[in-house]
Order: sequence, then structure tokens, then C-alpha cells
Amino acid sequence: MGASGASIEIKDLRVWFGAREVIKGVSLSIPRNVVFTIMGPSGSGKSTILRAINRLLDLYPEARVEGRVIIDGVDVYGDTADPMAVRRMVGMVFQIPNPIPSMSIYDNVALGPRLNRLVKSKKELDDLVRWALEKAYLWDEVKDRLGLPAGKLSGGQQQRLCIARALAMKPKAILMDEPTSNLDPVGTARIESLITELKEILTVVLVTHNTFQASRVSDYVAFIYDGRLIEVGPSSKIFTRPENELTEKYITGRMVA
Repeated sequence: MGASGASIEIKDLRVWFGAREVIKGVSLSIPRNVVFTIMGPSGSGKSTILRAINRLLDLYPEARVEGRVIIDGVDVYGDTADPMAVRRMVGMVFQIPNPIPSMSIYDNVALGPRLNRLVKSKKELDDLVRWALEKAYLWDEVKDRLGLPAGKLSGGQQQRLCIARALAMKPKAILMDEPTSNLDPVGTARIESLITELKEILTVVLVTHNTFQASRVSDYVAFIYDGRLIEVGPSSKIFTRPENELTEKYITGRMVA
């Protein structure tokens, strides 16, 4: 049931909130089927870049976007682009797990495919829900209680449920915004293992301020500081031979905000 990952090209991206420019001409080339991490201190613009990729910034009246974001050849800010189609192609997992707490585990995963008519039968939907929960390392823990309200799950389980919900839409890429920042070490380890496996079926763009996490799971890393791209490259190079002094200060914990 897997999908192939998307390539993502970001070209001279600029984002304003009102009069304040928060992304200042960022260009990134994200290969398909990798874990690409956007790393930087709080307030550097990392999450804004994610929201620009799948046009969530459209939901902020004060936001203005310039530049291009191209996903598998589709210019998502082009005149003919459909924002809803873009969001179906690119899933999103937020910092705080946000399942619908009163809705069952099953229905949280099934809701998107139902609304978007991705399946033709109940069996097809059952198979899709199971596949998504298995991919999110959650099936074995919940298979006997799929009717349980999602709010009854632990924080780590809720985050994996949100990942399953995103996967059920068969996206070509998934964006993760600090997905482990509210989890304990065990929950964090599970999500990190999941992230490294997901690149087999799609492209993962991860935002984190945690340099250790970035070094553990990433194939490529971009370091963002004050809305600007400071350095980008294979994670092995960024963490062992950074070219920019700001990058080195950040990854060694010597940066003073």
C-alpha cells in the first residue's frame, strides 16, 4: 500500500506576517524518500517553512508568501494549484498531538479517506486503517480496542495515531513539526524509529531544535537562523564538518540566543 516519496523544491521563499519578514529568501532542494531535517533555535522560522510547503499559511490572514514551492513538478502556489489537493499530497503532524479525542481510534484514521472517497468498500477502509496503524507502530497496541475514544490513549500513542491519520491519506510527503517535544524518552525513541522507517514509502521533512535528534534520524540537515538558510548538506557533514561558524556554535551548544 506504500506510496513513493515526493521531491520538494523551495525557491527564494519569503514570508511576511504583517510588516515583519520571517523567512528571508530560503531555497532548499529536498530529495524524495529521505529524512530532511530543518534545524534551528526557537523563533528562527522553521515551522513557518513547513506551513509554507503545504499552504497552511493560507489560513493566516496576515501572512504573505513569495517564491515557489514545487512538489513533484507541481507549483503549489501556481494559479491552478488547489490548496486542498496540496494538503492531501503532503501530510502534517504537529508538536502537540491533535486527534479528535471523543472520536474512536478507528474513526480518527478513517475520517480523511472517507471524506475524500479514497476507498470503495468497508473492507478496503478496514485494510487501509490497519495498514496506517501498522506503519505508525500502533496496531498491536490498539487492535482490540479500535472503538476506544482517542483521548484515552497516552501522549505518545496519540502522536502515533496522528501519524497514522496522516498516512491513511497516502501522502507523498509528511511534515513533522517538533513531533517528540512533548513525549518522554520511550515515546521519543518510538517516533524516531518510525521516522527512519517512513522514508521507505515517502519523504519526511522534520522540524526540530534538538540537535541530537537531528543527528540520529536525518539524511540531510538545513540550519535556519533568523529566517535565513545558514547551511545545508548531508547530516554526516553538517555534524562533523560544518562550514559556517553559526552552525558549529549551534550544534556544540555554544550559541547564545
